[in-house]
Amino acid sequence: MIRVLLADDEAMIRAGVRAILAAGQDIEVVAEAAEGREAVSLAQAHRPDVALLDIRMPRLDGLAAGEEIVRTVPGTAVAMLTTFSEDAYVARALSGGATGFLLKSGDPHELIAGVRAVADGAAFLSPKVARHVIDGYGARRVGRGATARTRVGALTPREREVLGLVGAGLSNPEIAARLHLVEGTVKAHVSAVLDRLEVKNRVQAAIVAYEAGLVPDAD
Repeated sequence: MIRVLLADDEAMIRAGVRAILAAGQDIEVVAEAAEGREAVSLAQAHRPDVALLDIRMPRLDGLAAGEEIVRTVPGTAVAMLTTFSEDAYVARALSGGATGFLLKSGDPHELIAGVRAVADGAAFLSPKVARHVIDGYGARRVGRGATARTRVGALTPREREVLGLVGAGLSNPEIAARLHLVEGTVKAHVSAVLDRLEVKNRVQAAIVAYEAGLVPDAD
């Protein structure tokens, strides 16, 4: 089971999200919080697989709460759940270590898929905000075209191949199956790629992959 901490200051929203996640059958909401500080405390107490955080909450907003959870509960993946898709929110969430960004107005199946992806170590962006990330955040933070290609030039051919699949949103097990490698080897390649590119997480690595033209076409 994927264990989830759900934080939102609106009880009705929490109830709706909880019901959607329950339909996934492999997802269990183990704790709920109505504000950011409570979310951090519950994450530290329950150590869930995923912390699903609303951005606008009292006392401590979801962005700050997410940063604190990433820092103090490294085994918990952070995904933001919001009605907002402004570049500033996306940029801060991702630079703070979040690996998912989901819109409340999105399809329920998208929410379930997003939670599963980040729990599995992959990155997941709502399609409605993915273009904001690539065109806005990506342009400002990791550069475009030639600059990105220069950065990936330091990688080995295998590392560039792995980076392209990270950019396509594949998890470590999926990459291992695609490249006929053991999962531990893929994990080592991903870690090396993040270090060489000097990025914090898979989302930032995926932006480099997009800008460098490494992301393969969908099958």
